[in-house]
Amino acid sequence: MDLLERANSYAAQGRDIIHMEAGQPGMAAPLAVRRAAQQAIEQGQVGYTEALGLPALRQRIARFYLETYGVDIPASRVVVTNGSSGAFVLAFLALFETGARVGLTAPYYPAYPNILKALGYQPIIVPSGAQTNYQPRVHLIEGAGTHLDGFLISSPANPTGAMLHERDFEELIQYCAESRIVLISDEIYHGITYERKASTSLQFTTDAIVVNSFSKYFCMTGWRIGWLIVPEELVRPLERLTQNLYISTHAVSQVAALAAFEASEELDQNVAVYAKNRAHLLDQLPKVGLTDIAPADGAFYLYVNIAHLTSDSDGFCKQMLDDIGVATTPGLDFDTGERTAYMRLCYAGKPEDVKQAMVRIGNWLVDKWGA
Repeated sequence: MDLLERANSYAAQGRDIIHMEAGQPGMAAPLAVRRAAQQAIEQGQVGYTEALGLPALRQRIARFYLETYGVDIPASRVVVTNGSSGAFVLAFLALFETGARVGLTAPYYPAYPNILKALGYQPIIVPSGAQTNYQPRVHLIEGAGTHLDGFLISSPANPTGAMLHERDFEELIQYCAESRIVLISDEIYHGITYERKASTSLQFTTDAIVVNSFSKYFCMTGWRIGWLIVPEELVRPLERLTQNLYISTHAVSQVAALAAFEASEELDQNVAVYAKNRAHLLDQLPKVGLTDIAPADGAFYLYVNIAHLTSDSDGFCKQMLDDIGVATTPGLDFDTGERTAYMRLCYAGKPEDVKQAMVRIGNWLVDKWGA
């Protein structure tokens, strides 16, 4: 976010900035979503809703799981939230007592440990790497050195784009069940995959806590709307928490989100653009010496090793922005361990911008770093 602010300040001065730092789609929300929001406002549909969300939206989300994964989820288990960020806060508060130990794999989305620490829990970092496809494995969790109360997985993951294979997913779920570890599954990048479709934890268990969002595939980042799928016994505690923390999720966003499910053709076209951008970067980055890239199975990120150039990813990304106007995200944001010498490239923008960024980066690496 510091780099985004810096990039925006340059843009305000008239500089041509290419944004590859913020993890959001470069496309607008679908037309049907915007029209539904306009209609809701014109009709005055802006009051409080039920704390758990509009019944019609909860039912439509449940239907989405049947249509997409063949999983029959009752609408009563769906909780509409203020984005996935709000979903994590609610879920953690409902699940854990102060001091609880919650595991997560590094590299990680930085808000995970920050939210946990802010709520009085202990994030336990479990390192991963290329040998495990940048995803957790049972032996890594066993090596954490402490009993965990919960474990958070993300597939596809931010910042790597890596995905769990079904067999590894099942093994993790079985291990967590046997070890009485609550499994929280972050699935906000579902729908944005390339060689294979992502699996939901609900295909393997009814006990996992699933977090999803309208932000990424549905292109509704600023609308701040997401959802949880939880076991029945957690619904009432989550309802009470919602009532007390923020009463209900934004009414207009909920109405608009209903329309998002009918925009799959438009949304899949967006994913096709991401795929084109991904292919271009994977082809061009090795040609300028950036060959060590995490598996980009899904999402819209490339996590690139720059350790042969620098150990200071923060300084590297700031220098790149200052010199050539390409904004990226330093690996320091995602891992406090040995993999801070990485940078994340978000390729969710326009193909012409991604191509221009690659030209600038390639020339800059030669001129500045002798690559």
